[in-house]
Amino acid sequence: MRTLITGSIAYDTIMVFPDRFRNHLLADQLHILNVCFLTPEMRREYGGTAGNIAYNLKLLGGEPLLMATVGEDIQPYLERLERLGIGQEHLMRVPGQFTAQAFITTDLDDNQITAFHPGAMNFSHLNHITPRLGARLAIVGPDGKHGMLQHARECARHGVPFLFDPGQGLPMFSREELLEMVQLADYLAVNDYEGKLLEDRTGRTLAELARELKALVATLGAQGSVILAGGERHEIPCVPAEAVLDPTGCGDAYRAGLLYGLARGWDWPSAGRLAAVLGAAKIAQRGAQNHLFTREDIEARFRRAFGYSPWG
Repeated sequence: MRTLITGSIAYDTIMVFPDRFRNHLLADQLHILNVCFLTPEMRREYGGTAGNIAYNLKLLGGEPLLMATVGEDIQPYLERLERLGIGQEHLMRVPGQFTAQAFITTDLDDNQITAFHPGAMNFSHLNHITPRLGARLAIVGPDGKHGMLQHARECARHGVPFLFDPGQGLPMFSREELLEMVQLADYLAVNDYEGKLLEDRTGRTLAELARELKALVATLGAQGSVILAGGERHEIPCVPAEAVLDPTGCGDAYRAGLLYGLARGWDWPSAGRLAAVLGAAKIAQRGAQNHLFTREDIEARFRRAFGYSPWG
C-alpha cells in the first residue's frame, strides 16, 4: 500500500550540551534571559519529519510516497533519497528559498532546545493531494500551516484516511483549526507535551477528542505510549534500547511503525508495539536517519520483546 507522507524535509544541525539546561536557567530571571550553551559536539544530519518517517518506512519494506517543498540547497538530500530508493517526484523545489533547517541542542537529560527556520516549508500549500497519487493512507505531519490545513482537507475530500501529527507546529493553529483537523482526521498522534497543549488549546481532554477519531496515540517517552481506540485503552510498553544516545527522530520512527501496521490492517496493540520497537532502534544511534535495520531484524526484536510476531 502506498503511504503518502507530507511534512518537512530538513537539514538538522545537532549540538550536544554536556550538562543540564536546568543548571544554567534561573527561574526568577527568565524575563531577561541571556544564555549561551557551549556545545563542543556538533554534526549535520538529514532530517525533517517527512524525510524521517519515509526513511523508517522504507527500511521496513513499506511504500512511502514523499511530498514536500524544498529549497535550492536540496541536492545532497536528493542524492541520498536516490540511494535509498525513495521517489522524489513530489518534492517541489522553491526558487530563492533554503530547505528547512533545524538547529537542535540536547542536554544530558535528553531535553532539547530547537530553533527552526522553515524556509521552503512555508510553501507546502503549492503541493496538492489528488486521487492520481494512488495513496491509500497518509500522514499530515508538521509543515507550513496553510499546507497542513489544505492537505488535511484534500485527504478528507478524496477519501484518503490520514494520521494528523501536529508536532511542534501545534501552536500555529487556533482552537477552531485544531478541532477541524481532528474532525477531518482518522487518527491523531501527539507526544505528552503536545497532548497537554492540545487539551489546553481546544478545551477538551484527549479522551474526549479520541471519541471523534478511529484512534488517538499519545507517546510518553520512557513510560511507553497509550492508544485510545474504539472505546479501549491500549498501554504500549517502552522497548529497552541497546543504548540511549539521541532522541532526535524517535517520534518519527514511532509514527512509521504505526503507518506500517495500519497499512497492513494490524490490531492496535501490534501496531503500537512495532512503533515502540522502531523508537528503541532509533534512539540507539545519533541522528534521525543513521540507524539501519531490515524488516527481519525488526521482526526478531519484536519477538524478543513481546513473544510473538504480527507478520505471522
